[in-house]
Amino acid sequence: MIDVATLIQSGAEQKNYPKGAVIFEAKTYPKFYYQIVVGKVKMNNYSESGKEFIQNIFTAGQSFGEPPLFIDEPYPANAIALTAITLFQIPKEQFFVMLYQHPEVSIAVNRSLARRLFFKAVMAPEISAKEPEKKLLALMDYIKNHSENPLDDTPFLIPMTRQQLADLTGLRVETVIRTIKQLEKEGKLQIIQRKIYR
Repeated sequence: MIDVATLIQSGAEQKNYPKGAVIFEAKTYPKFYYQIVVGKVKMNNYSESGKEFIQNIFTAGQSFGEPPLFIDEPYPANAIALTAITLFQIPKEQFFVMLYQHPEVSIAVNRSLARRLFFKAVMAPEISAKEPEKKLLALMDYIKNHSENPLDDTPFLIPMTRQQLADLTGLRVETVIRTIKQLEKEGKLQIIQRKIYR
């Protein structure tokens, strides 16, 4: 999203985290802007009963955790490394200096935030639907339509586990497994070597 040269020039440091590392926790105040170089990060929280709910999954080239940075509020979710990751982090004060000095960076950050708001707006009615088929297909279609080649007719690999699909939609993993099998029978997706294609 923000080019590496601009990040480094603005004081960003490269950091490595192992799989499972907590980058920040819910209810703590933001101190850095984060942008992933390699790996995946999930933003999650837990219900009172301990059920995990994944807010989103971020990959290389994406940033995460910015909204609280702009409004001086604590994080509403945790950020956890799904894989070993490398990222750039830049202190909050230096991040804002960079935005003022580089208007094109500010526009890129706004575009990224707008895309996430759009995702939430698209998914909210589907997540509240009772039918697991609607929830899963809406999520998969969103991921496919916002990939690098959304109009490509070849089957699109859904880059998530069944557990991650469950955590993103609020479904039980057993329900996801059963629903995916049913959707395959109906010809709405394919399963090739245990991978899901839409």
